[in-house]
Amino acid sequence: MVRYILAAIAALMMTAGLAAAQQGPLHIEIDEGVIEPLPYALPTFVDEGAGGLTSDITRVIAADLSGTGLFREIPESAHIQRFASFDTAVSYPDWQAINAQALITGSVGLSGGKVVVKFRLFDIYSGAQLGDGQQLAASPQSWRRLAHKVADVIYARITGESGYFDSRVVFVSESGPKDKRQKRLAVMDYDGANISYLTDSSTIVLAPRFAPQGDRILFTTFETGFPRIKMMNVGNASGQLLPETPGTMTFSPRFSRDGGSVVYSLEQNGNTDLYRMSVSGGGGERLTNSPAIETAPDFSPDGSRVVFESDRSGTQQIYVMPASGGEPVRISFGEGRYGTPVWSPRGDLIAFTKQAGGRFFIGVMRTDGSEERLLTASFLDEGPTWSPNGRVIMFTRESPGASGGAKLFTVDISGRNLKAIEGVGGASDPSWGPLLP
Repeated sequence: MVRYILAAIAALMMTAGLAAAQQGPLHIEIDEGVIEPLPYALPTFVDEGAGGLTSDITRVIAADLSGTGLFREIPESAHIQRFASFDTAVSYPDWQAINAQALITGSVGLSGGKVVVKFRLFDIYSGAQLGDGQQLAASPQSWRRLAHKVADVIYARITGESGYFDSRVVFVSESGPKDKRQKRLAVMDYDGANISYLTDSSTIVLAPRFAPQGDRILFTTFETGFPRIKMMNVGNASGQLLPETPGTMTFSPRFSRDGGSVVYSLEQNGNTDLYRMSVSGGGGERLTNSPAIETAPDFSPDGSRVVFESDRSGTQQIYVMPASGGEPVRISFGEGRYGTPVWSPRGDLIAFTKQAGGRFFIGVMRTDGSEERLLTASFLDEGPTWSPNGRVIMFTRESPGASGGAKLFTVDISGRNLKAIEGVGGASDPSWGPLLP
C-alpha cells in the first residue's frame, strides 16, 4: 500500500546559553529549555500620516515577538513615558521603573504612495541604542510584510540569529465532513494571514513542498487518476506534470537544495523506491533498490545526503544515505515507528513523526539518531516542517471522532510554546518557505 507520509518542521532554542550579539545586559538566557521571556516595551508607533496602519503595524510586530515565547510585552497602560515624535529622547529611568529590558520605538508615514516605517531598538539597562535605526518602505497592501520585517530585525539583534516572520507556508486547505474531505492547495503568511488558493478542490492534492528559493512548489496530484508529481509557479499558479514512467505512480517529492532536481518515490509492480530527476526533464535516476516501501525523502542542507523512511527492517524507520544513492544507514532505534523525516536548515537536527503506544509524536534527533527528544503528543500529530532559521516546527494535528479535523500547530525545539495557527480552518501538510527577499 502506497503511503503519503510527508513532513517539514520548525523549532526554537534547544540548549542553554543563547545570548544576544550585543553589548550590555540585553540578552535571552535559556537553561535546559526553560526560557525566561525578555520583557520589552513597544509603544504604538508615532502616526506620521498613515492612520490606522500605524496601530496595525505595531500590533503585528508585538504578536511576532511575543509569539516566539522568548519575549514578553509590557502593556502600554504601564508605560510612563509617551512619544510625541520619532525623535523624542528616551527617558531610560522611566523604562527601568517598569522593568523593561528592551524598548522599540518607531513611526509610520506615507511617502510617494508607499508606507514608510522607521524604528529603533534600545537596551534600557546599558542606556544605549542597539544598532542603527532603520527605515523600510512598501506598498500599502504589503503593510504586514513591513511589520514582519521589523520584527525580524529586532529578533536578530537580540538573539543573534535570523528571524522567520517574513515568510510563507504552503499547505493543504481542508473543508467538508471527515469522510468527504475536500482539499486544495493554499499559501499563507507564517502566522495564518493573507491566505490565497493555488488550486480548486476538483482533484486530490497532497504534500506540497516549497522550493528552497520560494518561487515554486512540488506536490502530488491525482488529476490524471493516479498519483503524479506536479511543479507549480507560486506567483501565477501555472504548473506542469513532471515526466512519468508508464505503469508507475510517483509521489512524495522534494526539491534539492539548489532547486534543480527532485527526489521522490516511485511505485511500480508493488515496489516503492526513491528516485531523482532534473526539473528540466529527463528520466529518473534510481537511488534505492529494495523490496521495502521507501518514501518521504529530504536533502541535507549541504545537499550531500538524503534522509528518508523505510520499512526494510520490518518496521517503519528513518535512514540516511548519500544523495547519489548507496547503502543507507538506519538512525532511528527507539520504541515505535518513525516517519516523515525533515532535515533542519541548520543541519544539526532531523525532525520526524513517531507512532508509539497508540499516540503520535513530533520529535527531533541528531543526524546520527542520538539525543532523540519528543516535543508533542496527541491522537495524531504528523508532518513537521522547519522555520527558515531552524528554531520552530510547524505540523498537522488532527482531532479524533467523526467531527474531528486537522489544524496547523507550531512548537519550538525545546518542546515549549505549543500553539495553534489561528484563522486558517482545516489544514494539513504544511511546508515552510524561506525568508522573503
